[in-house]
Amino acid sequence: MSKIKEFTVATSRPLPVILLADISGSMGSDGKINALNTAVQEMLSAFAEEDTGRAEIHVAIVTFGGSASLHIPLQPARQVRWTPMQANGGTPLGAALNLVTDLIEDREKVPSRAYRPSIVLVSDGMPTDEWREPLARLLSAERAKKAQRFALGIGADADHNVLQEFLADPEARVLQAHEAREIRKFFRWVTMSVTSRSRSLQPNQVANVPPPDLDDYGSF
Repeated sequence: MSKIKEFTVATSRPLPVILLADISGSMGSDGKINALNTAVQEMLSAFAEEDTGRAEIHVAIVTFGGSASLHIPLQPARQVRWTPMQANGGTPLGAALNLVTDLIEDREKVPSRAYRPSIVLVSDGMPTDEWREPLARLLSAERAKKAQRFALGIGADADHNVLQEFLADPEARVLQAHEAREIRKFFRWVTMSVTSRSRSLQPNQVANVPPPDLDDYGSF
């Protein structure tokens, strides 16, 4: 590694991206979990290819299906070794939200010099545990409340109200994927939004990337 590259890596600040992925049993139908795995893998590959300048994209994946767990610990995107997610169990969103808040507020894992995080929530159903208190905790935590948030409901059974409360912004839009292949378009939008921030002179500012119309996926 050249001295210039060493200096760039040393001075880059982390830009954390945390995916909250519903992998409950219902995600195993209609190709949803396969589409989610493909879309996430494409996003990770795009993040890994980004030049390290002011910001280095770090990624963590929290899954909730049966139980909530850290599927991919927070690390630079270029270091992620991908393991496909498997669908199983209920939808313990509350437990997953607590994991995310704990992660963001942990200054050893997300240092003070890190840029404003992004949190992406994807779900195809209704929570099967108590989620309101964990969500309130996330939205009031010192650093987690400042996160840029994205939400995608998959299929007709996704609880739109829960996703809207997660966004905590009446003007923010919950996107809805009616078919498995539309999941890919949503993640491409997330990818563009995050990479625009990472290339910006001010990565803490949210990039103005219009959301896609998932009903009109065309040849995207």
